[in-house]
Amino acid sequence: MSTSFAERFGLWSAQQKAEAAEIVGRIDAGEIDVLRFAWPDQHGVLRGKTLVAEAARGALARGINLTTTLLAKDTSHRSVFPVFSAGGGFALEGLQGGADFVVLPDPSTFRMLPWAPRTAWVLCDAYMKDGQPCPFATRRILQRALTQLGAQGLEFVAGLEVEFHVFKLDQEAMALADAGQPGTPPSVSLLTHGHQYLTELRYDRVDGLMELLRRELQALSMPLHSLEIEFGPSQFELVFGPTAGLAPADTMILLRSAIKQICQRHGYHATFMCRPRIPSVMSSGWHLHQSLRHAEGGDNAFMPAAGSADPLSPLGMQYLAGLQAHACGAAALASPTLNGYRRYRPFSLAPDRAIWAQDNRGAMLRVLGAPGDSASRIENRVGEPTANPYLYLASQIFSGLHGIAQGMDPGPSADAPYETPARQLPRSLDAALDALQADAVLVEGLGQAFVDYYCHIKRAEIARFNLEVTEWEHREYFDMF
Repeated sequence: MSTSFAERFGLWSAQQKAEAAEIVGRIDAGEIDVLRFAWPDQHGVLRGKTLVAEAARGALARGINLTTTLLAKDTSHRSVFPVFSAGGGFALEGLQGGADFVVLPDPSTFRMLPWAPRTAWVLCDAYMKDGQPCPFATRRILQRALTQLGAQGLEFVAGLEVEFHVFKLDQEAMALADAGQPGTPPSVSLLTHGHQYLTELRYDRVDGLMELLRRELQALSMPLHSLEIEFGPSQFELVFGPTAGLAPADTMILLRSAIKQICQRHGYHATFMCRPRIPSVMSSGWHLHQSLRHAEGGDNAFMPAAGSADPLSPLGMQYLAGLQAHACGAAALASPTLNGYRRYRPFSLAPDRAIWAQDNRGAMLRVLGAPGDSASRIENRVGEPTANPYLYLASQIFSGLHGIAQGMDPGPSADAPYETPARQLPRSLDAALDALQADAVLVEGLGQAFVDYYCHIKRAEIARFNLEVTEWEHREYFDMF
């Protein structure tokens, strides 16, 4: 008797089996026409296939096949490994020749997409054909970090503050000459002029967009807390309440895709690019609020005891020290694009050095905690909203665990964050990749093979960028010399 992929390799828990049965029941009841099987790739971009209901019913436990060449793509969707050489260019068995790997749904992530009629969605994990986790599957890396944390009786909790831009879509660039890798971006115009941070009038002018996003995101059961007008032109921020384990990263993955799809359907263009090339632009960041809680009882493990002189518990201060110690190595995971490094500049509310401070938005690590405050936490302000959330969160856990294991001390609060002597954060993606490869703790946590793979992709993107002549170069030198 044949068994499904999930059964054969024991990949689902009892709860996941029950959740899968509920999905099958909804298919059989005629609620679903199509089901999207979505897999987060190395960049945190969702890829996958859409199956009609009848086919999706059997594919839930069987999984679906995707080509291993997807693992070879940079952000232009170019393959940067020799995929038809031995090992597929990865030097790993089973990845050669554009062979298939399997993506298997995690039934707990099932959603009905409110903007797409009778369309369901489920997030998948990647496996090799022998049932082993795909070595380059980033969701699995975060799962591994959470397991290490769980071995100490602790759980990871995070809340998200995500900045992004939304523009009026004036014209899609769809002429024949606009095709390419990447193609020509669309023409857009502003929804707000900017520089009226948190003003009610600015919010009211875009209430239609804000109400659209609120309605659709809450229909996805996302823990939305607030919608805000940010400082820059056409810039916005959404804040999400704390969730635990994989949930913060899964929320971020779905959030980015959802906002882009919702906006596109209503004549807008949304982008999570850190610093779009528009006049008077303000960079977008992703501020990650994080803490640990005790698995037994659920108490905040960062909350200091009464009378403590520190804003966090001893364990919290050690975790904080680990984040600080590995900040340079983790930078390539928190800010993985060339564009993201244009954000780091002094006095810009973006950090430029590896320091912490109590409730100071100029510091990389803003600490919010006090005795009796069950929301005691650390806000890491280094990330950009394009980051793969599984890698970003995993880097935090691996760093924090090292700080706890070594009993690290983060030193005093840096109350003048742009003047306090400290290690400077990497100023370019290239420097950040060097720092990652030199960080033994992060290399061990992520895996040497994964770090080599990730850096290869990112250096291929840098090499393509360096082949281009920028507008700045042309303006600077073409007439003068």
